[in-house]
Amino acid sequence: MEQLIIHGQQPLRGEVTPSGNKNAALPMLAGCLLTAEPVVLHNVPDIRDVQCMIELLQQLGVSFQALRPHSWRIQASVVDPKDLDPDICRRIRASILLAGPMLARAGKIRLPTPGGDVIGRRRVDTHILALQALGAKVIYQRMFDMQADRLAGADILLDEASVTATENTILAAVLARGKTVLRNAASEPHVQDLCQFLNTLGARIQHIGSNVLKIEGVERLHGGEYTLGADYLEVASFIGAAAVTGGEIRIRNTQPEHLGMTGLVFRRLGVDWQIDGADILVPSSQRMTIEQDLGGAIPEIKTNVWPAFPTDMTSIAITVATQAQGTVLFHDWMFPSRMYFTDKLVSMGARIILCDPHRAIVQGKNELMGENLESPDIRAGMSLILAALAAKGASKIRNISQIDRGYERIDEKLKALGADIQRVAV
Repeated sequence: MEQLIIHGQQPLRGEVTPSGNKNAALPMLAGCLLTAEPVVLHNVPDIRDVQCMIELLQQLGVSFQALRPHSWRIQASVVDPKDLDPDICRRIRASILLAGPMLARAGKIRLPTPGGDVIGRRRVDTHILALQALGAKVIYQRMFDMQADRLAGADILLDEASVTATENTILAAVLARGKTVLRNAASEPHVQDLCQFLNTLGARIQHIGSNVLKIEGVERLHGGEYTLGADYLEVASFIGAAAVTGGEIRIRNTQPEHLGMTGLVFRRLGVDWQIDGADILVPSSQRMTIEQDLGGAIPEIKTNVWPAFPTDMTSIAITVATQAQGTVLFHDWMFPSRMYFTDKLVSMGARIILCDPHRAIVQGKNELMGENLESPDIRAGMSLILAALAAKGASKIRNISQIDRGYERIDEKLKALGADIQRVAV
């Protein structure tokens, strides 16, 4: 076991480059099952979730060759639809993404129930309904037993704009016979990245970035090479870290076009930045005052599907709000346990009222004090790092394996920016 020890109130200075997008890497790795030819992926983040996905793919017969750091040569010459290790599947939500490509390539898969962050119930019904619409037969008895002789295109309306269900359906449909129209599709940057990647392998996906995708099934995919984009959630995390410490940093290669709504929300919290080509400059002179709504009303920051404010950014924004003057209401209707980490911020001195599982009121500015903490999930864990960076005194954060699932060497990156942070074994 490891923990982070952070001595706060050290302004961050310097430059940092974010890792590749975790939420793009996982479906792309699964997508390598769709072709027997080699695929080369660059800018793959070296994080625990990716390591778990690689282990699962190796169990299915996929070979991996490390070309250099963050670059892999992947080949699924022969796919073996054997039972997967349930312990590994429980570690990551993305194990469900093996269903679509395995049905398309091998015609069957037995898949244990996926795991992931503990942020409330995360239904997989949307995945199953979509795969059944393509012709899959699914039986669930503590495991998913899925079979399909040959998937066939269909006109599918997803009952929710689920990112992973959209990705799973895309992965299944690219080799299905005929045309698939996927309505109410998620359109996050990582979904777009997956579509562009598959098209480089010979898939025919149209209207990428919209919520209605048209997919013309092909007989086979070929090999190819693709570079993942930056993880915009990590970019926003660094912006938040600079703001709460009064620091000034440059974030390299950020794809700022993916940060439009995050920019609007952070601006309401009194945080601004400048765009310089593909870089983002976060100045030290921040307003850190929450903008009121018309008439002096308390503003509400509410999550929604892309391109609205992403649910994964809620935890970071809450911590930033504790360091801004004023009052704001956060509303995340998607996950019933997302807000439960706020008691840890309260123990550090934050003034937060948890109204119900989905809503919290933050009143700032708060002087935070160092505390012994435990990371409950990836994003809450990162928000606790931000709180510790802003706090007076020392903080210890345990269960950092949760953070390592989504952030690559975050302690080393922050230390390079001047943070007083150490990773120690316990």
